[in-house]
Amino acid sequence: MNAVTTSSAPPDVDVVLPCLNEAGALPWVLGRIPAGWRALVVDNGSTDGSADVARALGATVVTEDRRGFGAACHAGLLAATADVVCFCDCDASLDPGHLVPFVREIRDGGADLVLGRRRPQGRGAWPAHARAGNLALTRLLRRRTGLGLHDLGPLRAARREPLLGLGLTDRRSGYPLQMVVRAADAGWRVTEHDVPYRPRTGASKVTGTWRGTWQAVRDMSRVLGEPREAAESAGTGGAR
Repeated sequence: MNAVTTSSAPPDVDVVLPCLNEAGALPWVLGRIPAGWRALVVDNGSTDGSADVARALGATVVTEDRRGFGAACHAGLLAATADVVCFCDCDASLDPGHLVPFVREIRDGGADLVLGRRRPQGRGAWPAHARAGNLALTRLLRRRTGLGLHDLGPLRAARREPLLGLGLTDRRSGYPLQMVVRAADAGWRVTEHDVPYRPRTGASKVTGTWRGTWQAVRDMSRVLGEPREAAESAGTGGAR
């Protein structure tokens, strides 16, 4: 696959890629960004030259000094200018090319937020402890929101302005969950589609260990305890 193609034209879609020491995965990920879309690699303190690799491959690099998955994701959202913004992990576990039908569904008015349900491909794609934590949280999410979701996967798409209107505040591992909770409380139409999930390149910074998984579960549990009023006041009216 080719590297990202740079252009002076406004991006058709922005893809936010939170990045912490992912130099080895970046060529694969950036090579799969659809034509006309812009890759926003948010460097969150990498020490392996990830930012230089991303620039060399044609990506736009955003620097976020505050550590945290949510901090990186939100910095990318703030830097985006396209009407539709997507999110994707930067570790080669997910193919950003699978976002194409997600964007189509958003633009056709079929959904306000589209999520990818991860389907593991091969051994090691999804460690047992990480899968168990995700299962427990999605059950709590279904109870909290009434949405029939099965995963809190990072592959997702929505329109930029409504996303900003949700007033997302979490800057750690709870950011993806807070996005779904606030969207549901605001009446958004949320859909979920299967996507292949590959073994990641390099070591996970969040769910690679029991300790990291437990911290992520704690972050997300805190989000689930957020008063409904906070979400409703931030995003009333959905994304229509």
